[in-house]
Amino acid sequence: MKIIVFGATGNTGRRVLEQGVQMGHEMTAFVRNSEKLYAQLGEHSAKQVKVIVADMLDPVSVGEALAHQDAAIVAAGHAGQGEEFIQIVDNLISQCEAQTRFSGRVWIMGGAGLLDIPHTKFIGNDLPGFPPEFRNHNRNLERVQQTRLDWSFMCPGTMVDSIEHPDPVHLQVTTDILPVPVPETIKELTDAEIAGHLFSRFQELNVAYDDVAAWMLNHLELGGAFSRKRVGLAYQSNSAVLS
Repeated sequence: MKIIVFGATGNTGRRVLEQGVQMGHEMTAFVRNSEKLYAQLGEHSAKQVKVIVADMLDPVSVGEALAHQDAAIVAAGHAGQGEEFIQIVDNLISQCEAQTRFSGRVWIMGGAGLLDIPHTKFIGNDLPGFPPEFRNHNRNLERVQQTRLDWSFMCPGTMVDSIEHPDPVHLQVTTDILPVPVPETIKELTDAEIAGHLFSRFQELNVAYDDVAAWMLNHLELGGAFSRKRVGLAYQSNSAVLS
């Protein structure tokens, strides 16, 4: 499969690139700094990757890069960039829509704050106490919901280099809702209390970058189970829920 990665030198993007090469995919890295990419990949892997050095805000460069690609993984930018982040994602999605030689399969990075909180009307990003810049992810989600592209929004919690588990665990995967058990009694709490409950459980949502990258690469089929869905990931949780 031919896969292009936007933001290929970031923590998520570089792992997608490395794993994609190992899986035998034809990987393309769209970056601003090729020297950084080569330093991260090493000589052997670098030879197996097509590298495009250009500006993600340039429609022509992005459109040309997408031609003949089967899938795009958008791991570029971060919510703290504000309007620039919104513009980057908007341009990438717009060019995915416009490029007739692109298959239309897109994964976009978001965060767990985009997921529905069971038994409530909220997503995390709309609760008091959540960083206001996280709502930039909301705007990106609204943008992709307007498109006919075959997209999925990856919504992990805090991503870390690796996680050591004392016992074998498996990855819990959800569509559109938080991937941890939430008590039904949460609906009786105030907005601030709901936020406090979630803050106290954030560690349950920690997930390794490598697992996030692998999940996206393993679910690139058109029209699959996660098409046009927000995807939550967490490790098997034995935490008791409130009653």
